[in-house]
Amino acid sequence: MTVLWSSLAGGFLGTLVLSTVLRAAGELGITRMDLPFLLGTTVTDNRRRAKVYGYVFHFLNGLAFAVLYGLCFEAIGRSGWWLGALLGALHALFTATVLVNVLLPVIHKRIGTPETAANEVALIEPPGFLMLNYGRNTFLVTLAAHMAYGALVGWAVRI
Repeated sequence: MTVLWSSLAGGFLGTLVLSTVLRAAGELGITRMDLPFLLGTTVTDNRRRAKVYGYVFHFLNGLAFAVLYGLCFEAIGRSGWWLGALLGALHALFTATVLVNVLLPVIHKRIGTPETAANEVALIEPPGFLMLNYGRNTFLVTLAAHMAYGALVGWAVRI
């Protein structure tokens, strides 16, 4: 199996696990983060549709990132679950700092920022640094879920 197909297979499985862990953590009260809702509200204010769009977007991102992981493995000439978990940790750190606090607010017209006030339009609470606005355990859950994702991608890709 080529690196592309094994990356996609690992990415599908990894995204399934990552999404399940994040959803379970939300339902168990470990975090208040609802990633599909956060992503989906970039394109709609309908709460039900936002979750559907968010899950689709998240799965597509999971497949795309898996291909990037596969390219990284190919570039360094090795792969493995532990290397995937390391990439997953870096991915989580990027997500919890740059992605949700710098890049997402640029395209997400419904998310609040430290500079906005919700006087006229209800805004989604900004995640904050390491997504701590969604609970003190949010980053730890995100880190664990992304490390599991990376480990599965790394396991699936054989270099």
